[in-house]
Amino acid sequence: MTGLIAFREIVLKVHSRCDLACDHCYVYEHADQSWRARPKVISEEVISRTAARLAEHARDHALPSVTVILHGGEPLLAGPARLRTVCEEFGRALDGVADLDLRIHTNGLQLSPRYLDLFAEYDVKVGVSLDGDRAANDRHRRFADGRTSHPLVLKALELLRSAPYRHLYQGLLCTVDIENDPVAVLDALTALEPPRIDFLLPHATWETPPPRPDGAPDAYARWLLRVFDHWDAAGRPVPVRLFSSLLSTLRGGPSLTESLGLAPTDLVVVETDGTLEQVDSLKSAYEGAAATGFDVFAHSLDEVAAHPGVRARQLGLAGVSRTCRACPVVRSCGGGLYTHRYRPGTGFDNPSVYCADLRELVEGVEGRTAGTTTAPALREPAELDTAQQDLTRVLLARLHRDLAGAGGADWDRSWELLGAVEEAGDALQPVLDHPYTRTWLLGALDAVRQGRPEGAEAARRLAALAAAAVLRGGLALPAPVPYRDGEVYLPTLGLLRIGEPGTHGRAVLRTDGQGHLVRDGRHEYRFGPGTSDARWHPVRVWEDTALDDLDPYRNCFPRPPRLRLGAAEAAEWGRRLSAAWALLHRTVPGLARQARAGLTTLTPLAGGPRAGRGEAGRHGPGALGVPHTGGVRETALALLTGRRRARLRALTEVADLYALDGEWLHPSPWREQPVPVSRLLADVYEGVAVEAYRRAEGPLPPGYGVPGDRVEQALDRLSAAAELTSTGKALAAELHGELKGAGA
Repeated sequence: MTGLIAFREIVLKVHSRCDLACDHCYVYEHADQSWRARPKVISEEVISRTAARLAEHARDHALPSVTVILHGGEPLLAGPARLRTVCEEFGRALDGVADLDLRIHTNGLQLSPRYLDLFAEYDVKVGVSLDGDRAANDRHRRFADGRTSHPLVLKALELLRSAPYRHLYQGLLCTVDIENDPVAVLDALTALEPPRIDFLLPHATWETPPPRPDGAPDAYARWLLRVFDHWDAAGRPVPVRLFSSLLSTLRGGPSLTESLGLAPTDLVVVETDGTLEQVDSLKSAYEGAAATGFDVFAHSLDEVAAHPGVRARQLGLAGVSRTCRACPVVRSCGGGLYTHRYRPGTGFDNPSVYCADLRELVEGVEGRTAGTTTAPALREPAELDTAQQDLTRVLLARLHRDLAGAGGADWDRSWELLGAVEEAGDALQPVLDHPYTRTWLLGALDAVRQGRPEGAEAARRLAALAAAAVLRGGLALPAPVPYRDGEVYLPTLGLLRIGEPGTHGRAVLRTDGQGHLVRDGRHEYRFGPGTSDARWHPVRVWEDTALDDLDPYRNCFPRPPRLRLGAAEAAEWGRRLSAAWALLHRTVPGLARQARAGLTTLTPLAGGPRAGRGEAGRHGPGALGVPHTGGVRETALALLTGRRRARLRALTEVADLYALDGEWLHPSPWREQPVPVSRLLADVYEGVAVEAYRRAEGPLPPGYGVPGDRVEQALDRLSAAAELTSTGKALAAELHGELKGAGA
């Protein structure tokens, strides 16, 4: 079958009875009572068939690993001999097919060395259910005659934490009861040094809602937030999966638990009789809610994966209710656990019965951690610069790896020279920071991935980079450079004509105390600053910014670059740039400073201004393409909008501003059709700057913007988008501040 999401986790019910009588247990105390008709202990035949089905499934889907969780009832009641059979059968079936991760979840009462020795032999990780201190645990986890189970669980955990078995300790699972003291519960659990704590909301539906003693719709959120505050103040001494999941999704990462987030389910349950079922928390909804009609003897796991009930929990955003799809926290809460959405008449097409709790919990954690979950690159320009520098180095290292020797001797020599330059000082960084270094790297990586020959061209550019760094640093290192068509471009420095047009060869560049020299065969001559040799065409500089009309990789904008400007043209363009920047500093000084920061390279483009748009092409963050012709106001708008797009792209390259881009579509006043959040953000980010300029300078020419109230509406829509991460929301708040300041 195609289009299936493979199961990577099996919950294997090895015993269907329990030695406790917990009154909040979904297996025995809730709607589905099918356990009564099932065998107490799983048979060897069911074990063998299940192992074979899982191996078949893992092989068909090329799964690198699978997890098998031994469960119940109480799984230890199956006895060590039957549990050994489980370990042996699954180990044998998965050998050479996929890595096997064996786990067991127990109440701990039967835990003893005979079990733990077995688990150590097969590396079975052990999770234990415990609801906190004795008072909290005794509220629900008692024997049938009312006796406490707490001392026996602590004794089991003491054994599990001892030296021979500590590596098997997986963590503690705690079911929330809001009548318990949250601080006492957390302290009791952390005192047991678990590798992880899981807090679970008690299973409930709209038909059988959770207890709320004070009637408050957010009581569970307030309880969990008190746990979070205490956990956070204590330095987060142990991972808490619920909180880790929220912090992950707020940053744009995946959910780490089935009970939150939009990730599809990849779990199937095998009952003691071999029946294949959906997640067994569904037993809380109604009799037969977890049933599929399949079993391990007659059906493959692919057939279960295609079951409509399983598919319904794999739809992501499309699988939650209309109310949830419109909620700004749905990416983190995921509509809550599927079971908790059930309501007679509408089934599971509802928000969670914990809806108010989940929203307050997500927003509460987000508000408490915004300072740490927001990417530093948004707040600190230096952090953004550093992140971009790291990205360039990563791309260069990847190209070196992907070429795998295809660059030949020229590449190898230049790579060694780069290392020598790096050891000698910091001359390499300005060359790597050159915006068109990024253009070259991205193009070269694309060529390698597409199987196009790139080695010789890549080697020429790398040699030019190394040579430019040697000359900039005044290093006593010979820098060999291959040239083509009689010339070589030295990034950040200029174009050197070495031979006649159409000629190819190699030259050596070096420096001495008086400047730069080039040796081509027997001939050596000076070039660079202080020389008037017509063979040297330096990059012009205007107010500490390079006016680069030479770099062969500058052709990376939506419109073509101008050829080399004449001296008079360059001077005139510089005067217009100065006037345009002066206009921006007068009208929108804060935005002007932001736009000027980090700008290293301006490239003149052919044609006139196009609705005030400077061009942000495929290059590093310091470059901007600006139309060569146009008035001061048009040039000012081109500088402002182009730099806005360049900064936004630089941010998105090193920070997660949104997740699940394209899952939702949003109206944009700049577009005829709804757009994904990435496009809406780009529109709003640029539109706020244009609107700020308009409020200060007056009406804009047609096509330069949209009415101010529509900019505000679009910004409000963006701010409420569920796709935004904490960093994305911080950026939206920054935009609100810019617009408010412009209004003032």
